[in-house]
Amino acid sequence: MPILIQHFMMKKTFLYLVLAMMPVLASAQQVANSAPKASEATAAPTAGAEAPSAIRFGYFSFEEVFRTMPGYAIAKHHMDDLRLKYDAETKRSEDEFNSKYEEFLDGQRNFAPSILEKRQAELRELMAKNMAFKAESERLLKQAEKDAYAPLKKQIREALQKIGKAKGYAFILNADHDSLPYVDAAMGEDITELIKENLKRCCLLILVLSEYLIPDMVG
Repeated sequence: MPILIQHFMMKKTFLYLVLAMMPVLASAQQVANSAPKASEATAAPTAGAEAPSAIRFGYFSFEEVFRTMPGYAIAKHHMDDLRLKYDAETKRSEDEFNSKYEEFLDGQRNFAPSILEKRQAELRELMAKNMAFKAESERLLKQAEKDAYAPLKKQIREALQKIGKAKGYAFILNADHDSLPYVDAAMGEDITELIKENLKRCCLLILVLSEYLIPDMVG
């Protein structure tokens, strides 16, 4: 009899445990059903969702655009002419020094000590002046070149801004010197010819306006 009572009590206790665990199990099953599956979390977005757009950019050859600008030939001609003038003056100074130096070599044995010292001082002074002029001429040429080409480079920057905004580019790269060996055609676009055409139209407009405005201003 005690054994039967003990067995009955164990079954009763187990039944109570099952009944007590049922709400917990039901809640856990509900959470499991509501959680997204891994495959669903990584699935492609629905038709209503917008996929992120790929970055688009442009690239061009600065040297090609720069050297084909209508104003480049004029600016280069001016710089070449200025450089020839400086080179001619440098050559004249060098010829003058070489002539005095040869004269010094021919007569140095017969010069009195005071005359020898004077001629040596003259040669040193002339050499110093020639070196100073050459350095200054190089500095002036660099500055003149910068000033002559600055308006052209400004036009290129303005064209890049205009085209970049119109095309929706994230950025525009200079592809000179093999700095862009590979470009995905779906993302990058060569806009060299587009920039050249844009600059030509801009310069043509300036020329047309100048033909109408300058006579009016003179008159």
